[in-house]
Amino acid sequence: MKLDLEFVRAQFPAFAEPSLQGQVFFENAGGSFACGQVIDRLGRFYRERKVQPYAPYEAARLGGAEMDEARDRLAAMLGVLPDEVNFGPSTSANTYVLAQAFRAMLKPGDAIIVTNQDHEANSGVWRRLVDFEFEIREWKIDPASGHLPLERLVALLDERVKLVCFPHVSNVVGEINPVREICDLVHGVGAVACVDGVSFVPHGFPNVGELGADVYLFSAYKAYGPHQGIMVLRAGLNARLPNQGHYFNGDLAGKRFTPAGPDHAQIAACAGMADYVDTVHVRHFGDEVGAPVRAARVLKLQSEAEQRVLEPLLGYLRGRNDLRLIGPAVAGARVPTVAVLAARPGEEISVELGKLGVNCWGGDFYAVRVLQGLGIDPWHGVLRMSFVHYTSAEDVARLIAGLDRVL
Repeated sequence: MKLDLEFVRAQFPAFAEPSLQGQVFFENAGGSFACGQVIDRLGRFYRERKVQPYAPYEAARLGGAEMDEARDRLAAMLGVLPDEVNFGPSTSANTYVLAQAFRAMLKPGDAIIVTNQDHEANSGVWRRLVDFEFEIREWKIDPASGHLPLERLVALLDERVKLVCFPHVSNVVGEINPVREICDLVHGVGAVACVDGVSFVPHGFPNVGELGADVYLFSAYKAYGPHQGIMVLRAGLNARLPNQGHYFNGDLAGKRFTPAGPDHAQIAACAGMADYVDTVHVRHFGDEVGAPVRAARVLKLQSEAEQRVLEPLLGYLRGRNDLRLIGPAVAGARVPTVAVLAARPGEEISVELGKLGVNCWGGDFYAVRVLQGLGIDPWHGVLRMSFVHYTSAEDVARLIAGLDRVL
């Protein structure tokens, strides 16, 4: 079965927006189009529910019910409990709050492993804990490929390690890391696994329960939703970590790591992401199955569609001797977040592509340590071209034609 691309694109109002006609977009890694289901829910909340939720009157009751629905349905898709889903203003903010909790729980001399493949959000907050007498160990990428060798992690693991932070997918390298295998290694020494899923989830919602992650973070606005950070924090770890919210909410698992008031409307709108997955599932399968199965089927459809469209782009880039392709050179090993190093700065090339209606960007993408680990000057930066399942073969053909012209 193949993804019905025409049906999928009809779910995204941006494709019918007159001001966007004639353009193609390759910067999903910075933020995807919102699906109509999310936009509808957000608009309804602002029109009909924009009151204090959970109060004892109808508009407030309905607003609270929609927020609860978002938590429940996302949890079901992700294979976790509702109280394990936490909302915040961004993944960077969620990770910062989490780091403060670990700072209070760990003891001086405990070790934390981070990578230089991560976005700074899941690296910098942990590295700063060196100021509190924790040891920071770096799991380093291969400087030629950007790959994270498992043997380098094994060499860093011992009984002093309490936390290992790593990406499901790097926002520059694009390689899909073996999360389950890594989590098993981490748990083998009694440590906690914190996974940055920001660059994976736009390509399909994973079953976090099956992955084995203790913490799994992603950004809704890169997965067709509103600008929210979503953090799965498994129940056992939640209970062990000290409360970071208001003291009187210390016994409420869903509020312990939300020190600031969340955006009620955006939380409610997150249910639209589940609506979208269900809409795609009904279109292609139509049978009644549980939410994790629906999410897994749609993930597979999306991934296969992306790989079919990605391979021609990778083939084109492999054929050029004036570009350095970052990460795996074949579609099956990566997501379609593709960065290349060229003779000119990445942002300069993106400006020229933009004049042709081909929209992407260049720079360091908050992955300065990744570029440095690859021997690339962050100021020079890379050109990054990223997309998801709603991107067509014709869009990619325009990108390739634009690259041919600009380069």
